[in-house]
Amino acid sequence: MNKDVEIISPGSFEPERHYYTRVLNATIHPMVKSFLSLDPQRLATRFCHLNPRVDPAALNEVLHYQPKFLKWAGADLFSVATASGLRRMVVIETNSCPSGQKSMPLFAEHEEDGGYGRLIKEAFGPIVRTSRVKDGELAVVYDKNYMENSGYAAAMADCFGCDVLLAPFFNSAEDPPVKFDDGVMFVRRPNGDWTPIRAAFRYVTQKPWNRIPIYNKTPLLNPVVACLAGGRNKMVASMAYEIFNAEYNGSGLAIHIPETVRDVHKEEIPFVVQKFGGHAVIKIPYSNAGQGVFIVTNKAQLTEFMQDDYPYNRFIVQSLIGNYRWSSQGALGKFYHLGTVPNKRGELYVADLRMMVYRGDNSFRPIAVYGRRAKNPLSDELGSDCTPWDMLGTNLSVKTGTDSWDTDSSRLVMMDRKDFNSLGIGLDDLILGYVQTVMAVCAVDKMACSLFNSKGKFRSRAFRSLNDDPPLLEELRVE
Repeated sequence: MNKDVEIISPGSFEPERHYYTRVLNATIHPMVKSFLSLDPQRLATRFCHLNPRVDPAALNEVLHYQPKFLKWAGADLFSVATASGLRRMVVIETNSCPSGQKSMPLFAEHEEDGGYGRLIKEAFGPIVRTSRVKDGELAVVYDKNYMENSGYAAAMADCFGCDVLLAPFFNSAEDPPVKFDDGVMFVRRPNGDWTPIRAAFRYVTQKPWNRIPIYNKTPLLNPVVACLAGGRNKMVASMAYEIFNAEYNGSGLAIHIPETVRDVHKEEIPFVVQKFGGHAVIKIPYSNAGQGVFIVTNKAQLTEFMQDDYPYNRFIVQSLIGNYRWSSQGALGKFYHLGTVPNKRGELYVADLRMMVYRGDNSFRPIAVYGRRAKNPLSDELGSDCTPWDMLGTNLSVKTGTDSWDTDSSRLVMMDRKDFNSLGIGLDDLILGYVQTVMAVCAVDKMACSLFNSKGKFRSRAFRSLNDDPPLLEELRVE
């Protein structure tokens, strides 16, 4: 990964640099293309037909919600079911800096920048036009995923016809090339001069709140409060989902998540795991990219977890969704993974679905979709030769060092003619995932709005009441 600021000029978008090689030679699956072609009204009509108890007016309100902070996001979804036949798309987490463009086959082959250009034009463009910082440059700041962020920078340069600064902003950097002065972002150009930024695309994922202030004059897509309110904070996200479900109670709309116990002290974890029948998922709420997730299916794994030290004091514990024979027993029964279509050896794999959406001119629109499968096939029994994470963990990111990452792209499931069929889902599942994603994004944005008072001041006490974790609170840049 390049650790120096780069100047990206118009005309520099090269597909080979911004897409996986497999994607360059892929043709989008007709069903996925059809899904992406449907306007919100047709998506809503189909969803209400499949779910006749849903209030169409409520769904229309959600799909056309105008977010203040979270204008681009992604959700990780699992396709699950119970033994009685109840099927759901379950939201595992909402991501305020989602990847996906480098994994997405082109919707139209003549538009080489694909979703990169569309997102910059339709989601980032309005932010640039309304910026209070009139004199300054445009920038993309990032701490991982160089392939995708360089693509956004190139698309931005083409869209606005100007040079764009592509600036690394690592958590471990002693002298980062990005700083804030009176709410304005500055980036250090290659010649050493600091230049103000009038708007920036942010892909800073590792503790972004410890170096990006909550208050900014330079508008960001997305601002860091979107992370604190649930886009990178599973603790607050679970509360946001509950509040959303309470608000829309009676409308037939609800965000589906695993059963969750939040704000759990470490010493309380064994009791919560016992509540879930000894099988559970323990999460550090502020980690991402597959980090800080611990699957417990026996006493030895729980003991191992309890013996380690962690940087934060609070955890969330969720019911485990696995094979039906060893999933957690919850209030609605046992949910289990439907998994992929069995291969020739009769093996099926756990796979998730990443749905990326953005707020366009009138509504939320899907812009990228891809899947990720686990390393090992799903087994009927838990044996000593395979850890639960190998059967259930779908994240492709591999941490190779401080601020250094690799990707296991062999487990990527693309939305092309070959891979898509292996997921065992159809158009209606994509629509269901889209609606679940938009609802999750709305819930997080509404939570972010509630963290400011009528005068626009961040409500630190309110946030502490939601997330009273001293190590996290000490990291916040409330300026």
